[in-house]
Amino acid sequence: MRSEAVGAAIAGGALGALTGALVGLPAVGAVVGGLNGAVSGHRRIYERSTRGALAFVLDSSWALATTAAGLAAHAVAAAQPDAGYAAELSERRNRHVYARGLRFRRGFAITTGNVVNGAGDLASARRARLVTDHEDVHVWQSRLFGPLFPLLYGGWMLGGAVFGSIVWAARRRDQPFAKVVETCAYYLNPFEWWAYSRDDHWPPAGKVAGLGWRRPAVQSFAARG
Repeated sequence: MRSEAVGAAIAGGALGALTGALVGLPAVGAVVGGLNGAVSGHRRIYERSTRGALAFVLDSSWALATTAAGLAAHAVAAAQPDAGYAAELSERRNRHVYARGLRFRRGFAITTGNVVNGAGDLASARRARLVTDHEDVHVWQSRLFGPLFPLLYGGWMLGGAVFGSIVWAARRRDQPFAKVVETCAYYLNPFEWWAYSRDDHWPPAGKVAGLGWRRPAVQSFAARG
């Protein structure tokens, strides 16, 4: 095992144990932090910079819950002989990227903690940019919002589904019910609005025109050069 993997496993386990102790689960925290450190150190995903150090510390502490979800995604990918780990988009990029791995919907990538799944054909410039300009935003959202991220994201999805149903019944029967609900629950989710805006894809093609945010949330990475 690489020395970087050993060092990251020890440091990650220590940070995870300290974090887990805050909720009475030091052993669980140590296992999650240690495993993430071992896998991430072996694959050398963290930049050797202040940004990389911040990513590692957050993954091993504040964002430990979403890091645990990322470990589950690694397990799913490990069971797939064709998971397609993309080292070129992972090494020193502060994330893990799989062409396949954990997937719930065809054509859609999904990010769990520091793991991007379902990236697709990464020989395509568009799919590669989806990782760098969209999914990487979700990786950092997971880190910055930590245990609040799944609660806020999931809460919006549920509330948006209810709201979308009401909107469809009240004034958007000209559109398919599922599309209106998807727009309110998924596309208008502030975390997705943020990511699609960074990716220079706002409004996205699947969004129902006239519903919700009309302008990008932030400047795209492409516009920033």
